[in-house]
Amino acid sequence: MGDCTRRDFLATMALSAGLLPVAQAAGSRPNVIVILTDDQGYGDAGVNGNDKIRTPNLDRFAEQGVRFSRFYCSPVCAPTRASLMTGRYYYRTGVIHTSRGGAKMHGDEVTLAELLGRAGYATGIFGKWHLGDNYPMRPQDQGFAECLVHRAGGIGQAPDKPNSYFDPVLWHNGRRFKADGYCTDAFTDAAMRFIESRRDQPFFVYLPLNAPHTPLDIDATYYEPYKALGLDDTTAKVYGMISNIDDNIGRLLARLDELGLRENTLIFFLGDNGPQQERYTAGLRGRKSSVYEGGIRVPCFAQWPKGFPGGRRIGRIAAHIDVAPTLLDACGIEVPEGLALDGASLMPLLRDPQTAWPDRRLFFQCHRGLTPKPYQNCAVMTGRYKMVGGPGTFKEDAYTAPDKPVLELYDIDADPGEQHDLAKRHPEILAKLRKEYDAWFVGVKRTRQFTPGVIHIGSDFENPSHLCRYQDSAYVDGKPTGWPVYIEKAGQYESTIDRGTSSVRAQMHVRLDGKRMMRPLDPNQNRAIFTLPEGDAMLDVWVQEENRPRVVHTKNDTTGDVTIKRLGVL
Repeated sequence: MGDCTRRDFLATMALSAGLLPVAQAAGSRPNVIVILTDDQGYGDAGVNGNDKIRTPNLDRFAEQGVRFSRFYCSPVCAPTRASLMTGRYYYRTGVIHTSRGGAKMHGDEVTLAELLGRAGYATGIFGKWHLGDNYPMRPQDQGFAECLVHRAGGIGQAPDKPNSYFDPVLWHNGRRFKADGYCTDAFTDAAMRFIESRRDQPFFVYLPLNAPHTPLDIDATYYEPYKALGLDDTTAKVYGMISNIDDNIGRLLARLDELGLRENTLIFFLGDNGPQQERYTAGLRGRKSSVYEGGIRVPCFAQWPKGFPGGRRIGRIAAHIDVAPTLLDACGIEVPEGLALDGASLMPLLRDPQTAWPDRRLFFQCHRGLTPKPYQNCAVMTGRYKMVGGPGTFKEDAYTAPDKPVLELYDIDADPGEQHDLAKRHPEILAKLRKEYDAWFVGVKRTRQFTPGVIHIGSDFENPSHLCRYQDSAYVDGKPTGWPVYIEKAGQYESTIDRGTSSVRAQMHVRLDGKRMMRPLDPNQNRAIFTLPEGDAMLDVWVQEENRPRVVHTKNDTTGDVTIKRLGVL
């Protein structure tokens, strides 16, 4: 199993080079906070021209800090998170999209948390991880020493059903934890407690909030003022959730001030993609899942009073892949030789927006299905021009890239709303961007051949393992086909399955790389014991009632979820 190749490399580098800061003394290293919100688009902040939303703390933070007017992320959440954590295009990491087997980052990816942790930083995550819920893909496996998270793509989604944004059931360092209060408040409280307890050493706080993602659940005191302005219920609740985020940002900044930490704390705030619902977008076209500007341009603000001057705006293009190299640069930590990043450090621009900065290319693509296809829902960005490929094909699994794909060209400087397609007027520019896209697609495919991360079963680090059917099973043609797994130890395994509404006599089936095993189940029985061999395999488990065909479950619920526990080793 090649899972530890990159992590072994990192360990070797840590021993030989220490992975310690090379440009700064220990006492001058900044603390680092990254705040990521979920489905908060570019227009969902007062500072970006929205005259309805109330975000005074965020607006002040942006105005006193550095504002990126053209900062980009992937069009949906898990891809953005993979790039943010690694500084690499997410296709290189094993992440393909957001669910149905597509949101599992390989455990051997080297993360920002690992690099900072090995350089002496205390590391903590508080919120939404969404890069794998099983070993070796969990945040505690990827460099975070303190973890308070929900599972999968959102609170109340499989596998954590039922759940609520109020008093949610979360996971604290791998154990179920019942939080008090509203989820955003709880995550922020935990982050502040972590900061207070680690203030005598440099810390890295990753605060990836799950709001304002659906379900739109927020106390009426937050959304009623927006309804009073005449906004519809959906927009009022989204804005209410963002106002709550703004209150929590205010609390966090105030606490940093009280602790005397604000001056030497580098803080990044950004959204993960465009808005899910229709609302104000500052004139940008498209929403979440689209590669038009409204789907990928997000609010991004940064402050580090001791490190760079505020009150400025940066108009150069930048993206999620730049965050990790920027933070490593700010902390004086060299990227280990042999660790290939796609992003660039933005520190030269943060220190001086007039610094020489060559034009660059940014690439974006995302769509449903586990096999990325050329030109499907893609974009190439330069400082001025943008190629859009296969627009509107995010959900079209049957999309085939034709010899003559649909390609559009926009001058974003002159036409930020992408209303005037220049493909016919400037075929030479389009041809150049298409050639660069082709090279990029081949390159990211070569890294892992678009193979998602693999769940390890029978590990001493996680036993039992919970296999979520909707989130982690590999879906083909809209149906789950099983879980790609690595069975670490041959032995006896107890399999427990969520049977949903089935309660009659049945059989549990286990298929391992085409070999099928069966055990009888009495009515209401849901577990059986099987012998599993060591090694890589495609594992499928299901319950089939006697004399009836298999029922394949596809919805975002827990029916078909399986817990596998290693009982003994052969």
